[in-house]
Amino acid sequence: MPYIPHTPRDQERMMRAIGIGAVDELFRDVPESLRLRKQLDLPEPLSEMELVAELNEIANANRGVDHYTSFLGAGAYDHFVPSAVNHLVSRSEFYTAYTPYQAEISQGILQAIYEFQTMVCILTGMDVANASMYDGATAAAEAAVMSLNASGRKRVLVSQFVNPEYRSVISTYLSGGLATVDELACPGGVTGIDQLRAMLDDSVASVIVQYPNFAGIVEDLEALAGECQRVGAALIVIADPISLGLLKSPGALGADIVVGEGQSMGNPLHFGGPYLGFMGARVKYLRYLPGRISGATTDGEGNRGFVLTLQAREQHIRRERAYSNICTNQSLNALAATIYLSLMGKTGLRRVAELCLNKSHYLAGRLCEIDGVSMAYEAPFFKEFVVRLPMPAEEVVNKLRTHRILAGVPMGRYYSGMENLLLICVTEKRTKEDMDEFVQRLGAIL
Repeated sequence: MPYIPHTPRDQERMMRAIGIGAVDELFRDVPESLRLRKQLDLPEPLSEMELVAELNEIANANRGVDHYTSFLGAGAYDHFVPSAVNHLVSRSEFYTAYTPYQAEISQGILQAIYEFQTMVCILTGMDVANASMYDGATAAAEAAVMSLNASGRKRVLVSQFVNPEYRSVISTYLSGGLATVDELACPGGVTGIDQLRAMLDDSVASVIVQYPNFAGIVEDLEALAGECQRVGAALIVIADPISLGLLKSPGALGADIVVGEGQSMGNPLHFGGPYLGFMGARVKYLRYLPGRISGATTDGEGNRGFVLTLQAREQHIRRERAYSNICTNQSLNALAATIYLSLMGKTGLRRVAELCLNKSHYLAGRLCEIDGVSMAYEAPFFKEFVVRLPMPAEEVVNKLRTHRILAGVPMGRYYSGMENLLLICVTEKRTKEDMDEFVQRLGAIL
């Protein structure tokens, strides 16, 4: 079954039409010294049927959360996705859309974006939101740039228990002299107020914390916001949207900009992407927001419609005057998040958050019944927590994988001196049987 339908006779006719006698003449402009004069070291070609069979064999060697019991977290979460989400986002008018450059013929997309922005504002307690970002990490970095542009200051303070991959992206964004990035330690698992107070001055544009933080602990945002307000620094909060079904919104606690990863809202793990970032802010930051913003308006006849608004912040002005080089959004992923939140509603989202909270506390309690296992931190946590083990966490993870259990993320991968600490996540999908088996297998290993 050939891939190329042209017969030798077809090829001869095409060569005659363009005035050449051999295929090699197509490459006459390539110097002889650069031409490959031997056969490529490739296997014999396969038919389509043979190729599909081989690819399926390779794919079946992969094992993910459908085959293993997952207690992985650290920024990507195995939450339940209702079937209606995939069914609706797969409609061709959504699935094939890129980004609404021509607003007058993109009313459905713009309305969906407007609804997404509204839901982000409700969740985060912010005044305005954009149409989504590439992912949570770039959203956090863009928020830092926003704070610099708005304040004219040159320092950013980042909590130690902000996701290490987010911290890496933030540092990359702010490198090259744009700003100085300093780290705040987390004694006891939470951002240290005393150190923050000592480091804050009028050179600090923003303080970035995570809520709940990388160790799963719920930060005291109100106290942090009070310190930031004292010197006029912005408090940037990286929030887990599922937790906001239960916890007070960052906006209600004094945050100025709220960002996060939206994958847990109706988007599967997808081998690591594509995901979507969300971003909300106080109205004073409206003109500094990067990316798309969908606005509601009325036309000349009084009919409601939707437009892209405040576009002069980005690609429609000179490059050096733009606040960001991001001029698009993750429309399809944001649509999935919008549908998910619509299906869940306030009650459903709160129920998911309660299940995560209750199940994670059940597992934490059971694990601490094992000799040598204890909680690394005593502060309140949401759906992720860190336990201390009597042996390296990496070894435990590898051993439990042989029992089809993805036990969590070893903290030693990111933090020196934490080799025996294991970050464990429990979502609403984990059953009591899943957790009890985890406890049994870990006890046997230790």
